[in-house]
Amino acid sequence: MRNRLIPVVILVLVLMPLWLSTSVLAGKTRALGLPPVPIPSDNPQNAAKIALGMKLFMDKRFSADSTVSCATCHDPKRAFTDGLPIAEGIKKKKGTRNSPTVINAAYYTSQFWDGRAPSLEEQAKGPFVNPVEHGLKDFSPILQVIKRDPKYSSLFKKAFGIDADRIGIEHVVKAIASFERTIVSGDSPFDRYMYGGEKGAMSEAAIRGLKLYRTKARCQDCHPIGQTSAIFTDNKFHNLGVGFSVIEPRLMEIVEKVKKAKEKGLKLDETILQKQDISELGRFVVTLNIEDIGRFKTPTLRNVAVTGPYMHDGSVETLEDVIELYNQGGEDNPMLDSGIRPLELTEQEKADLVEFLKALTSPEYAGLLKDKK
Repeated sequence: MRNRLIPVVILVLVLMPLWLSTSVLAGKTRALGLPPVPIPSDNPQNAAKIALGMKLFMDKRFSADSTVSCATCHDPKRAFTDGLPIAEGIKKKKGTRNSPTVINAAYYTSQFWDGRAPSLEEQAKGPFVNPVEHGLKDFSPILQVIKRDPKYSSLFKKAFGIDADRIGIEHVVKAIASFERTIVSGDSPFDRYMYGGEKGAMSEAAIRGLKLYRTKARCQDCHPIGQTSAIFTDNKFHNLGVGFSVIEPRLMEIVEKVKKAKEKGLKLDETILQKQDISELGRFVVTLNIEDIGRFKTPTLRNVAVTGPYMHDGSVETLEDVIELYNQGGEDNPMLDSGIRPLELTEQEKADLVEFLKALTSPEYAGLLKDKK
C-alpha cells in the first residue's frame, strides 16, 4: 500500500506550492494559532484526494467556455481571492457578491456570505451551474471531461478506489473540499506574539491595536480571540447596514416576493447572484426569518490586509475604510445589529487597529502585504 502511494506523494510535491506541500506531507493538521481542522467523517483526508482536489480546483474545462475555474475567483497568488469588488464569471459576467478568500474556510460552519451551503462540499457544487459563474446547465459536462481523461481516471481510482464509470459529482466536490481543508493559515506575527511567547513579534502600534480590538473597538465581540487559538469569526450573521439602502425603499415588497418565490422552488444560487435586491436581503433569503434581513456572515480576519476589497458587496476598499465604517456605527437602518454603535476612536487608535490587522498576515502571504505598501 505504501509503495502504491509513492507516485501520489510525488504528484502532490509537483502540484502543490510551498504554502501547502510542507504541511500536508508532514501530516500537519494545524498551524500556530489555529485549532485542528474539522474533517467530516464521510470525507476523510488522504494525499491522493487532496492532489486530485487541487487539479479539479484549477481546471477551466469545468465551465461553459473553458475560461473559468475555481481558482479564477480564488486565485492562490491573490491569497485565494480575485481582488475585485464583485466576482466575474464566464464572459466577464458579474454577480452581486464579493469573492471571499478560501483561506481557513474550513473553519466556517456554513459557506457563502448568507450561509446557504452547510459544508465545503455543498458550496463547491453551486458555482458550476450558476449562469454568471461557470455557466454550466448541469454537472454532466464535468463528468464527461473527467471520464474521458485517463489522468483523472487514475487519480479518482487512487483517491476513492472507484473506476471511471462510477465517478459522480459527489466525488468531485469531496475532492475539492479535501483540497480546500489544506488551505489553512496561521503562524502570523499575532500568533507568535499571542501563542508563541514572542513578545517582539508585533510592533508597539500593533500591540496597542490588539488592546483596542479587545476593548474600546469591540472587534472581539464578533471576531473572537481564544486562549489557545483564534479563527476570528463567531460563525454568525450580522447587519452592519452595508447595501441596505438598495432595498429599504421597497423592503416589504421584496420580502414578500422572495417568500412567494421560495414556495415555488426559487433557485437560491442563481437568483442571489443575478438580482441585487434579493442579494441584499442576506441571510433572510435562506431562513425567511425577518430578523435575518440584511445579515451577512462574519468573515475571518486572518490575512484580511491582503484579501480586500471588503464586505459582501466589495464596496469598502481599504482597512481604513472598514474601521471608519465601524467607528461611525455602521450604516443606519431599521435592522441594524444592536451591538453596532459609534466607537469614537481617535486617529491614532484607528491607525493602531490597522497595524494590528496587518499583523494577522501569515508568512506565506506577507509578500502581498508588501506589494500593497
